[in-house]
This record gives sequence, structure tokens and C-alpha cells, in this order.
Amino acid sequence: MASKRRRFVTCCAILMAFVLMGCGDGGRSSTQIQPPATPAAANASASVAGNWITYNGSLAGDRYSPLNQITTSNVSQLQQACVVDAPGEVSFQSGIVAVDGTLYFTVFGDTFAIDGATCQQKWKHSRPEPDNFLKVNRGVGFSNGRLFRGTGDGHVLALDATTGTLLWDVAIANPKIGESVPMAPVAWADLVFIGNAGGDVFGVTGRIYGLDAATGKTMWRFDTVPDSGPARATWLKASPDNPPTGGATWTSYAVDEPNGVLYVSTGNPAPDFAEQLHPGDNLYSNSLLALEARTGKLIAYVQPIKNDFHDWDLSAAPALITTKSGRQSIAAAGKDGYIYLIDRDGVRTAGAEPDTKSLAVRAKGLTTTRENTETPLTPDRMTRFCPGSQGGIEWNGPSHHPALGLIFANSIHWCTSVKLLPIEKMKGAPGMPWTGMDHPELAFGIQDPVERWNGFVTAVDAESGVVRWQVKTPKPMVAGITATAGGLVFTGDLDGNALAYDAQSGKELWRHAIGKAIGGGVISYNAGGKQHIAVAAGLNSPIWPVKGGPARVAVYTLR
Repeated sequence: MASKRRRFVTCCAILMAFVLMGCGDGGRSSTQIQPPATPAAANASASVAGNWITYNGSLAGDRYSPLNQITTSNVSQLQQACVVDAPGEVSFQSGIVAVDGTLYFTVFGDTFAIDGATCQQKWKHSRPEPDNFLKVNRGVGFSNGRLFRGTGDGHVLALDATTGTLLWDVAIANPKIGESVPMAPVAWADLVFIGNAGGDVFGVTGRIYGLDAATGKTMWRFDTVPDSGPARATWLKASPDNPPTGGATWTSYAVDEPNGVLYVSTGNPAPDFAEQLHPGDNLYSNSLLALEARTGKLIAYVQPIKNDFHDWDLSAAPALITTKSGRQSIAAAGKDGYIYLIDRDGVRTAGAEPDTKSLAVRAKGLTTTRENTETPLTPDRMTRFCPGSQGGIEWNGPSHHPALGLIFANSIHWCTSVKLLPIEKMKGAPGMPWTGMDHPELAFGIQDPVERWNGFVTAVDAESGVVRWQVKTPKPMVAGITATAGGLVFTGDLDGNALAYDAQSGKELWRHAIGKAIGGGVISYNAGGKQHIAVAAGLNSPIWPVKGGPARVAVYTLR
């Protein structure tokens, strides 16, 4: 967590940490300029089975690979093909994007392109930016020969995917007030979708942007905490001293391509732990939003996590899935430890007003332990609750295996203890964390000692949310998780092991020691006609007490 300058700066840095790790809101509705014309053809690379074009694979974000050369019967023959290390130690949480045999990833201010079979560097783009608390960036989006990424100082960049040449650089967030842009953008139909983090910082709310992919021009903007209207009225105690705060976005988004709908999960309201200062629904925090992708118009929303006072963002990007019964659904994962199964059959782009019924939580599956979740937090004593403020499901969200009808997720058991400041003493300041915790250096609570933490890999039924299998791990699980047509689930752990499980049973079938804590992407892709697995290892964080060393991408294939 923090340490204030290391007290003061850490609280501001923690703010940046959580700016980087997320929260936000927005929603005056949307500010629209003029959408670009629909391209004559869809992004061809998106349809290639061996590519992995977004943080979560496809635009639908389901983290499923149709490649099947690597199977349950031969995965034991998987061997390391190559590795590449990047200098410096950062919080390496980048997703890995694979396009036509080339891998792309980010290491804070640097963007890399490497050969997906040999790890030979093709190019590196560096953009100097001030260090911030977390030093985190979650990767790039790809479309039509361009890469897009955010920065710690609030910019969005476009790079030529072949050469790494900078094409444009625009600012969308203000780092002076605690905003940043660590999320991995999604690109579709000549638009780039991205937003700001920082929703745990005093007065910062989320904004979602649709940018012109060719120029970076803002085509529309949606504020997750509106300036007026019915949603703004759900912030019952809003005032200049207690401004609506939260609802930011910091992981990634998903796109329903056939219907032109952008799906966004938003972060928690703040002050995080002091519900007395944010009673009500606090729309559109902790919500799943359906936006018309071309205009940013709000079509529908649902709020799976209500009355939050534990810093339980609806954190991970949503996964758009079709169940075995044909149900159009969404798997949305939160820091409260649940995978929410949300129906989306009724979402339509027509209609003058947002529909509050076409998105509905049908079921949910629990992936970690829950303790003391209803006990109020007070200034009188420490209250311990699980999942804690770093618990549940974090930045890497669920994976779906359509043939098996299972959803897989990594999760965290790490509890937090919080004692509030007296309400009359809670005074917010621009650029500082706004949580209500009484400890000046530990704004996000006191975490349990690591001797008491652990993690889980869980498979839940995509129709019912019933847990079908679960593996307990010694440390929290925060890495990417990917199901494949070969009947496998690939992931990694904080001990630095790349792992493969039998998707149907949860039996561990393969592991390889990388030796660096794994908190980034784990993907499946094609290079040179062969299926490969790539793992982003090297998590170094002031929040997570692990040591990853320099960032490393390790690549595996069959002998």
C-alpha cells in the first residue's frame, strides 16, 4: 500500500496506484462529436484464429483460444522456446497482443514488438514520462496496422505496428489531480475506446472516450458520474467538500461487434470505506454499462455491486459469451469475489432512454472466501473483512470455454482491516486518496500478513454459476487465464510458475518455473504454423509483497 511521501507522496502515489489500479465514474450521458464512417471491411486480423488482438483476446474479451495443437495428452511436452527481458523493474501487468506472429506488450513507458517464435526484438518505442507509484501499464490494442496505448501521465498514443513510429499523442486525463490511463484500449471500426483511472482520488470520476483511430480526435465522451439528471441524483450527499468520486476504468473493455455495443465495467464509489458520505446507488459506479459504440450513448446498465464500502470495484473487463443453451450472456468479475452472469439478450441500440431491464444478473459464482462482509466500518475499532481491498478478482478477468460451458477465473484471498476517521475529520484534497481510512500511510487498509493469504483457480458453470472445480494456491492468483480448444487452461502464479490445468477437471498437467512473479498476460497464439503460449512475468509492486525483477516474456511451444 502506501507510505506518505513516503507518507505524503505515497498517499498521493497510492492514489496514483489506485488511479492506475482503478476506479472511476462518469456519465453526463455522452458528449458526441461526429462518428467516423463505418469501414468497408472489418479488421481482418481480428478474425484470424491464431491472433490475440486485445488484452483479453478477441473483441468479445472471452479469453478463449480456438487453437488445439497443444492438448491434455501432449502438454507435458511443452518446452520454453525463447525469452526476452526488458530492463528496469516495473509492475509488469501488461497483456500480450499477438498479430500474425508478432507479439506486442508494454513495460510502463516502453512499447515492444518481438518475433513470436524467436523473441527477437523488432522494435521498441520509448516515451519518457514521470515515474508514478505503481509504474503499471496493461498493454496495447490493435486495429488495421496500428497499436494504441495509454500512459501514466494521462495520454493516449498511436503507433505504427510495423515500425513503432509514433502516429499521434493526445491527452485525455490530468495527472496533477490523480488521473492516469493504465488500461489496455480496445479498437474497433476506426474508433479507439479508452478511459481514465483514479476513482479513489478526491473528486476524480471516470470518463470513457471514443477516439478517432486515425487522428486521436475525441469523437464522443461518456461521463460515468453525470453532472446532472437522475443518475447524478443518486449521489445523495454530494457537496463541494464531498464531491462525487469514483467509477473510473483501469483494465479494458469488450465490444459486441455484430450489434455495435461497447461494454464497460466501472470502479467503486469513494470515499471507499465511508458509506456515510456516499449513500445511495452512486450511479454509474460498480456498474456494467452498454454504450452505443459509435456515439457513446448509454443503452443499458446494471449495478451488480451495490452499497459498496469495501473498495470492491467491478474491476475486470467483461467477457461476452454465448452459453451452450444459446443464451447471450456476460461474465463480469469483481473484487467482491463473484463472477456475475448477466443476460444481454434484450440489449438494443434503439430507444431514447437507457434501459434498466435488458441487462440482468441471472446468477453468480463465488471464487474466493467471504467473511464479515456486512459488518459496518466504524471509527471505534479495526474491522477485518474478506475479500479485502486487494482481494477477489483483480485486473485479469474470466475466460470462457464454450464447448465445456465453463468460465475460469483467478482470485485472491487476502483480507483487509479498516478503521475509519470520524466523519467530521474526513477532509479531502485534490490529488490525494479519498478512502476514509484513519491511517495516513495506509489509505487502503491494513492487509493481513502474507502468511494468511492464498489464491484460487475456479471453474464455474456458465449457465448457473455453480462451482465445478477449484484449486487452492499458496499465493493469490492475479495472472491472465486462458482456455484453449485443446482442453487446457493456462495461467501463472506469484511464485513464478507458468501452469496448465485440465479444463474439465482442474488437474495440473504442466508447470514451468520462470522464477518471476506472474501478474501479466498469459495467451495462446499462432507463429510459424505452431501454437505458442506466451507469459508476461515480473510483477514488482508496492502493493503486492512479491519481487519479480526485470519484466520477462517467456514463450513456449511443443518439442
